[in-house]
Amino acid sequence: MPEAESIQNIIHTLSLEPHIEGGYFRRTYAAEPENGKCFASSIYYLLTAQSPVGHLHRNRSDIIHYFHSGQSIRYTLIDTQGNLSTVKLGNNIDQGETPQLLVKGGYWKASELLIDQTDPEQYGLISEAVVPGFDYKDMQIATSHDVLTLWPQHQNTLQHLIKKA
Repeated sequence: MPEAESIQNIIHTLSLEPHIEGGYFRRTYAAEPENGKCFASSIYYLLTAQSPVGHLHRNRSDIIHYFHSGQSIRYTLIDTQGNLSTVKLGNNIDQGETPQLLVKGGYWKASELLIDQTDPEQYGLISEAVVPGFDYKDMQIATSHDVLTLWPQHQNTLQHLIKKA
């Protein structure tokens, strides 16, 4: 496992900043806007033991997630019909993980670093490619009210993935 300064080194070296949904990020690419809209964009995204959850949200665009290093990340997904599923993003293919994950636009998603609570030095580093490019206006972060209204059957499963006000 990396040492504490290694995680801070990742944050520093990749010039990552705190993300509003949790974790850290930096936009690494944005295609030139066409008709006022960016065609595609890409980011680094890092979850750590200190910031282990990318809170439940949805985007208008399709997003492909690519695993780089560290601990596996569990994605909780809710499709447009309200069906809940989970996928593990990681490099342990023989254990059912996948190194690449497509989340369709309109799906709700949350990411969660799969950590050993006794080891504060764990992380998961991924990249995301977004098509059409990411725009904060196209993102909605779920509230407790959203969960109660839209998916009361999933309330217990989703509660820890909701961003606290």
